[in-house]
Amino acid sequence: MAKKAEKNINETNNENSVPRSKFLLGMTLICLGILLFIALGSFIITGGADRSIFDLPLYELITNPDIETRNPLGKLGAWVADMLVTDGVGLMAIFVPWLLAASGLFIMGIKKVSLPRQLAYCIGFAIWGSIALGFATSKLSDQTYLLLGGAHGHFMSKWLNSAIGPIGTFALLSTILLGFIATKNDAFRSRIISILQKAHINLPNIPISTDEGKVRPALAEDEEYDEQENDNNSPNSAEQTPPDDQDDTNQDDTEQDVTPDDQPTPDDTKGDMVIEYATPEDNTTEEDTPDTDYQPQKAESEFEIIQKTDKDDEASPDVLAHGIETEYDPREDLSNYEFPSFDLLKDYGKQNIEESQEKLFENKDKIVQTLENFQIKITSIKATVGPTVTLYEIVPAPGIRISKIKNLEDDIAMSLAALGIRIMAPIPGLGTIGIEVPNSKPQIVSMMSVIKSSSFQESQAEIPIAIGKTISNETFVFDLAKTPHLLVAGATGQGKSVGLNAIITSILYRKHPSEIKFVLVDPKMVEFSVYKSLDKHYLAKMESGDEAVITDFDKVKSTLLSINVEMDNRYRLLEKASVRNIKEYNEKFIARRLNPNDDHRFLPYLVVIIDEFADLIMTAGKEVETPIARIAQKARAVGIHMILATQRPSTNIITGVIKANFPSRIAFKVASGIDSRTILDSTGAQSLIGRGDMLVLLTGKMTPTRVQCAFVDTPEVERINNFISSQQGYIGPYELPDVTVQSDGSFSEANDGGDPGKFDSKIREIALMVVESQIGSTSNIQRRFEVGYNRAGKIMDQLERMGIVSPADGSKPRAVYVQTEAELENILQRFGV
Repeated sequence: MAKKAEKNINETNNENSVPRSKFLLGMTLICLGILLFIALGSFIITGGADRSIFDLPLYELITNPDIETRNPLGKLGAWVADMLVTDGVGLMAIFVPWLLAASGLFIMGIKKVSLPRQLAYCIGFAIWGSIALGFATSKLSDQTYLLLGGAHGHFMSKWLNSAIGPIGTFALLSTILLGFIATKNDAFRSRIISILQKAHINLPNIPISTDEGKVRPALAEDEEYDEQENDNNSPNSAEQTPPDDQDDTNQDDTEQDVTPDDQPTPDDTKGDMVIEYATPEDNTTEEDTPDTDYQPQKAESEFEIIQKTDKDDEASPDVLAHGIETEYDPREDLSNYEFPSFDLLKDYGKQNIEESQEKLFENKDKIVQTLENFQIKITSIKATVGPTVTLYEIVPAPGIRISKIKNLEDDIAMSLAALGIRIMAPIPGLGTIGIEVPNSKPQIVSMMSVIKSSSFQESQAEIPIAIGKTISNETFVFDLAKTPHLLVAGATGQGKSVGLNAIITSILYRKHPSEIKFVLVDPKMVEFSVYKSLDKHYLAKMESGDEAVITDFDKVKSTLLSINVEMDNRYRLLEKASVRNIKEYNEKFIARRLNPNDDHRFLPYLVVIIDEFADLIMTAGKEVETPIARIAQKARAVGIHMILATQRPSTNIITGVIKANFPSRIAFKVASGIDSRTILDSTGAQSLIGRGDMLVLLTGKMTPTRVQCAFVDTPEVERINNFISSQQGYIGPYELPDVTVQSDGSFSEANDGGDPGKFDSKIREIALMVVESQIGSTSNIQRRFEVGYNRAGKIMDQLERMGIVSPADGSKPRAVYVQTEAELENILQRFGV
């Protein structure tokens, strides 16, 4: 074993070593590149003072000690720089030191690049840039010693100006640049194609005359016309038949069940045990996973069949009216957004399960001996080793009562000297009894391992959550949209905060900022403060709110009422669109079958996460519980999902109303079986070992699943947030409507455009902007005053009610009726604004 390890080390050293000759040549080129870069930079600054010596022969220039230059690399450096800049390609000579350094890195094997491709790019761009600079500074060439485009650029631009004129020269240079960008940038190329397609659609349908005197339709109808003529001229057109279908019987695959020869049967395994070491699904490893930033998309297949129906081929009335063929892209505003990369997460290496076979057989013997002490015989036993827990599956002999084994939980735990065991009698769907025993050396489940797993990357869930790994070492992934609300509870220090961070991290790695928003309530003021930097990407708050992360108890109630108003507004949009849920609504909006001028908009999912729910209940009581219960009862269909976390799973905190509306629950280790029953309606959470060990009970499941929560540390979360916040974001957080609470406890949306006596606080300055610009556009109000779409739409309705702008007319901007500021002032005074 030692020799093998030594051999591997030697092979690794050989792979990383560089031949001495290549190392010396590479370092020489890198040093020459650095020196040449210094010479060129100095020449641009001090070349005018040294200009008089460049006319001397090179031999005299170097040998004459009385000649001095200001270049830090002396006369030779100044002469080389003058040759490259003045007599060469001007400022584009900067590519020469870059090529020297890149060649050195390539020879040393440090930078894996295609040297010929780099050479071609640098030469091409140097030639183009030299001509462009010469063309741009053609009138300044006589006023300065430095030709920015060099002699080459000055001569070529002068020749092109005389040959095709200045306009032709500019058009040629622009075409070359745009063509290069289009070949390297897919988004730019797609944008050009889209513009050309729209220009093609808007061309007039001009008839084209033919030699026979017929009139043919233009553009797209030509092909149909030609096909009709070919059909009429073909004598055998009526006799053509389609080819016979091919035989596909050879493509059927069969499956065979393979049973190992050494698999024991129930009759001869009384004293033996089958050991299975759980491995991740699909054997996903770092070597199998490409080292690229993950971009959420559908799993690609080698062959894709798209079958369109007649309904798919029908355009909506809005599309036909406006001539729009492309679908709406909700990511267009942040089209350059990059998802976090895997290297932002900490890599704990390949976690190999270290539970020894001796320990496993020792535990097996103790379990069998304990059961025999109580006259319980078993026919077989199997061990499945997971990251933190080993599952022993036993099959009792006929006639043994299951409840008798379940009552021996404390006796088995004492014989194994374990922190705590959990007995599942029976395991659903297997017909065996499971005994979960903690491993002596539990392994860390890293967040990187679950994020890189195929089950998470290829998940088709609306909101996929990868929260950890099961006993069989499979990544546990569920869909928050189907949960639809989640209750998280556990004692202090057992992993609740890490679990919430794992949920948020999963969403950040899969959902675009335009597709989901968070409402974070953090009474402790320290758990979610790290996410404040995401306010322009992923967070939502009330229009009048100061901070995107809510820490003030007094603002929690207003925020919950605001979410209730947002929920009601979304239901009105779904009613107008004749759909039943947010997925159908967004699909209809993306297909441009909903008009934005009718207040329709793309609806992102809204995830409300409330930490320390117990403190809220103790402080506000029913004032908080009632809006939470209303959200949990109704908000699923409109894409609003809630996660509650508490460290006090008592009945006065997790009331019957909360439990009834939160069918999915996660239980970390708790102090007693009573607390476990409060959370899961069953015992088991009190037997967990802590440190992220949890039971997950999802909607529709009868028994919880034991999962080891993925560990994501604060520095990892900070790196992810810094990566996201450094990118371009929206003008501010997603705005929730402000609310007004009445004396009777009812609430309504503030600044409601339907109330004649209420006007927005910014109505005066917005009205002045509309009159001055003579543009009545909701999107213009959003951009200029940084307000949300809902508020901008209400302000536009108020302007319409005052007679300043016209009613909406499709997608066209509203006409502005008021022409002068004096007339506007009279209107505002009349309405008391």
